[in-house]
Parts: sequence; structure tokens; C-alpha cells
Amino acid sequence: MPARTDNAVVINAPLAFVWEAMNDIERWPELFSEYASAEILERDGDTVRFRLTTHPDEENGGQVWTWVSTRTVDAARYTSNAKRIETGPFKYMHIDWSFDAVPQGTRMRWVQEFSMKPSAPADDAGAEDYINRNSRIQMGIIKRRLEAQTSGAA
Repeated sequence: MPARTDNAVVINAPLAFVWEAMNDIERWPELFSEYASAEILERDGDTVRFRLTTHPDEENGGQVWTWVSTRTVDAARYTSNAKRIETGPFKYMHIDWSFDAVPQGTRMRWVQEFSMKPSAPADDAGAEDYINRNSRIQMGIIKRRLEAQTSGAA
């Protein structure tokens, strides 16, 4: 059965700043601790095709993961959706991102829907647990890094 995760964090920074930073894919290795590189392959209007490569995944025997995804932004609504083109261990992976101004700054939310291949290192439930755990870790890192960048401003 397909899996779904839904995680959010409030970043004490303005919506426009967070939106711009999180859509600068080439900068993701500076914002996410898991990514070793992010390479833009193609831009077409509001859609970008890119390759991500992780640092070795110690939880999975030092495996380095790499894949190609597309991401389409809707700047008027502060949303984007992404899907893996090279799915790796996933049958499919879709991620909806949303950004909302809140009194404390910006609420960033990731909703991920996916299913794992039978040959994957985890089934849907195991991957859901891993992705929930890792999403919370990465959101916390992004929050700290973006807040540190804006702490001297204003």
C-alpha cells in the first residue's frame, strides 16, 4: 500500500526569503546535510530537472544515492511539486511543498507520497518511518541554517 508523510516546520524568517532559498536547488547542499551535490540539468519555464546525490547513508551501509527529479513551482501560491524521474528504490515518489506566512515567520510543509519497489532496502512502512525521521532532521537543519542567515538582518 502506498505511503504518505506530512511534516512541517516554522522558520523564523520572512516568506519571500525562505521561498527563494528553498527554490535555489543548486544551494541545497548548503541547506540539507544529506546532499553532497545538486546539479541543474534543464530549465523549462517554472519547471526544473535536476540531479541530487547524497553523502554516504550510514543507515544503509554507506550507500550513496543519486536520482533525477523534476520540480515545478507556483510562485503565486508559494507551492511546488516534485517527482522523481529516476526512481531508484521507489516505484514512484511525489513531493508537494508549501510555504505559508505565519506570525512566527514561514511554515514550510512537505507532503511525500510514494511506494517502494520489492527490491528496495525497506518496504513502504519502513521507508515511511525513515522518511518521517529524516524529514524532521533535515527541516530542523534548514530552520537553523536559514535563521542564522537572517539573524543579523532586520
